[in-house]
Amino acid sequence: MGTHSAAVEALKTDPRTASLRRSLEVYYGDPDRDAAMDAFYARFVRPGDLVFDIGSHVGDHIGSFRRLGARVVAVEPQPLCLRALRAIYAADDQVTLIEAACGAQPGRIGFLVNSANPTVSTASTDFVTAATGAGGWEDQVWDGQIEVPVTTVDTLIAEHGTPAFVKIDVEGFEDAVLAGLSRPLPALSFEFTTIGRAVAVRCLDRLATLGFDGFDVALGDDKSLTLGRWVNAEEMAAHLLALPHEANSGDVYCVRTPRG
Repeated sequence: MGTHSAAVEALKTDPRTASLRRSLEVYYGDPDRDAAMDAFYARFVRPGDLVFDIGSHVGDHIGSFRRLGARVVAVEPQPLCLRALRAIYAADDQVTLIEAACGAQPGRIGFLVNSANPTVSTASTDFVTAATGAGGWEDQVWDGQIEVPVTTVDTLIAEHGTPAFVKIDVEGFEDAVLAGLSRPLPALSFEFTTIGRAVAVRCLDRLATLGFDGFDVALGDDKSLTLGRWVNAEEMAAHLLALPHEANSGDVYCVRTPRG
């Protein structure tokens, strides 16, 4: 990890990646955070597994999956984030970087860039509309647009194999990502926001159709499951809909529970 640390420090002082500095400072260099993340994901990821990281941003989750011994396919559409990812993981042949968004079908799409806070850049115009005027989102501005290629989870599986775990964090475009998945997988997570609860409900409906039957949630950046048990899609939807607006965001974890 020493090479990663050196690359991260260099990126922090590179004027070309200035808007990523806060993310790099938050997501790298905190051993306690890394340990908590690794302990959390160890329930889903084992050495030798394949993991898809869809919406990689600056790649802190890639780091955790690699520490757990997994091979990682990372999908990220933003050129600035890709500059960081290529610098951080240049020497790691177990990390494959895909410059694309992930969606319902292959092609190209307009991607809305928040240049001051790239972590909330998105392919979803509905997400930007929902954020406008919402509490906690007042300072967010999507001030640019680029066209990016789109791949699908099914395409990634065909090209790289079936993953043990998929992490999806794409700012309100999660339902489109899951529309591009047509087969069951062992486990995955998707981000939700309280300004886009309808997206989360559509994700739960889609996952139930695909055979996922166990759901729990971690709020914010906290790597601990709130309910401590796997509930069905209807219970999870009700839980998300009842959360206060101030909960803001989190990740829903989804599994196919063993039968027996």
